[in-house]
Amino acid sequence: MERKIVYFPEPGKRNTEEVLRIAKLRAEELGIKNIIVASTTGDTAVKTLETFKGARVVAVSHFTGMRGSNIQEFAEENKQKVESSGGVLLTTTHAFSGLSRAMRKKFNMYLFEEVVANTLRIFGQGMKVACEITLMAADAGLVRTDEDIISIGGTSRGADTALVLRPVNSEDFFDLKIKEILCKPYLA
Repeated sequence: MERKIVYFPEPGKRNTEEVLRIAKLRAEELGIKNIIVASTTGDTAVKTLETFKGARVVAVSHFTGMRGSNIQEFAEENKQKVESSGGVLLTTTHAFSGLSRAMRKKFNMYLFEEVVANTLRIFGQGMKVACEITLMAADAGLVRTDEDIISIGGTSRGADTALVLRPVNSEDFFDLKIKEILCKPYLA
């Protein structure tokens, strides 16, 4: 079998529109109706909902407090747009950080989750994000673990990576199967 992977010259939000176009085309080809997207402020979530009309879109935000105590980066206006468009917003602790990040910050030691995150970053930040948000959505019961989905992640803001994969719960991480890389930055 041969499949095309689109490589972007640079990571980041400049790729968002093209990532969504590529992901939508492949979702239609495969009959995938569940889309997971990382979204910090909600801008990418809103664009994803506009692109994937009729699909179930789960937007995964940063947890409250990631950028400072009691700070939620997902804009209230975007939250309302997501929810009024039929999307679901998931705000929870990141699967690859949580208590491990607390240990790093307090004792300057890396634990398993952050080693996994840094290993996935070898393939790009968007790859790490797309895998992580899939675990988070599965743990929250927002995607099934017996159906393929498309997961969209990025580097900093916007989207630059899209995957077709079969979700798993965090406790089954090593059973996660990335079936296709649709697009990602070409990292030099």
